[in-house]
Amino acid sequence: MTMPDRVLLLIRYAVFAAFFLAVLAALGSWLVRTRRLSPFGLAGRALRNATDPLMRPVERRVVRSGGNPAQAGWWLIIGVAIIGVLVVSLAQWAVNSMSTLSGAAHAGGRAMLALVIGVVYDLLFFAILVRVVASWLGRFRYAPWLRPVYWLTDWIVEPIRRLLPATGPIDFSPLVALLVLWALKQFVFSVLL
Repeated sequence: MTMPDRVLLLIRYAVFAAFFLAVLAALGSWLVRTRRLSPFGLAGRALRNATDPLMRPVERRVVRSGGNPAQAGWWLIIGVAIIGVLVVSLAQWAVNSMSTLSGAAHAGGRAMLALVIGVVYDLLFFAILVRVVASWLGRFRYAPWLRPVYWLTDWIVEPIRRLLPATGPIDFSPLVALLVLWALKQFVFSVLL
């Protein structure tokens, strides 16, 4: 087993342990809240002392959002699961990227150039998708977190939008931009490789 595989395995075990602890904390809090375990007994006080530091911030967040604080345990479990999946996915992506970068570095200059072109294509593809989804949600270019996305994609989407005929509320320019980017990438790869 290689070192990156060991690191990934360790991260997976850590995420699983965090999820298991979140389930235990939610269960302990539920037992005390529903009086299945006396909150004034020794076991109930011990459970409250163990779970309250973890549950109180979640309860406050749920109450601020207009939810029921009794559901904080479920939100804790769901939140830990989502964050765990993101952490494992990010670690897997980092290991794969390092492996790809290492392989491209050993293969020579053309492979490195192809890797850079692939990364730029992926970045532009993701930015166009974020732009489209944000427009569906009513967020446009002046939202602070969308400014970089529009800055990355305006050079290709806006000229296409001016060339395409108006189609009412549906904007096909991002789709055409994705097709143009894909064709451009395929052409460059065919020339390079």
